[in-house]
Amino acid sequence: VIDHYFRWLKKNPSHHKKLGIANINLSGSSLGDDSFHDYLESMFTEYSIRPDKICFEITETMAITRMDKTIDFMHRYKKLGCRFALDDFGTGFSSYAYLKELPVDYLKIDGFFIRNILKDPVDFAMVKSIQEVAATKGIKTVAEFVENKAIQQKLATIGIQHIQGYHIHKPTELTAFEDTLESADASLSKHT
Repeated sequence: VIDHYFRWLKKNPSHHKKLGIANINLSGSSLGDDSFHDYLESMFTEYSIRPDKICFEITETMAITRMDKTIDFMHRYKKLGCRFALDDFGTGFSSYAYLKELPVDYLKIDGFFIRNILKDPVDFAMVKSIQEVAATKGIKTVAEFVENKAIQQKLATIGIQHIQGYHIHKPTELTAFEDTLESADASLSKHT
């Protein structure tokens, strides 16, 4: 995935330049594999990708299962400029306890809590609690499974500005995205 996406970014330098941040999910086996660390650094170099444009997502369960390796990995790549998101936050047994240890930039609040936030006051209270703890630590929050404007607006009332879900866009293949970029670039060149 990393090789494929980095190669695509190199082929699309205008997108790379405009890119704020791209999230890439990492597997537990990747985190635990010491050779992966060297491979990853070589990919940044080979494709000339700015590390500050990449945010690695690690699931909460995976992070706590390999806590020492996860923390070491995060510190190593944060020094290069990479950012980290703790994915599926809130589903683990001791979410808040582990949050104190992990140097993450973003918490992705599990969609389980977001889906019924308009109808279930307990889900709303839990999401609000996660947002408040994250804000206290200087961590940004991302709500998953945001499927409509009403959910987005409810989340905004408690300070959650980053969202993902069908309300924003349905998943798209990278090649389809590339076609969209080419159309936009062609349109721009006609007007300049």
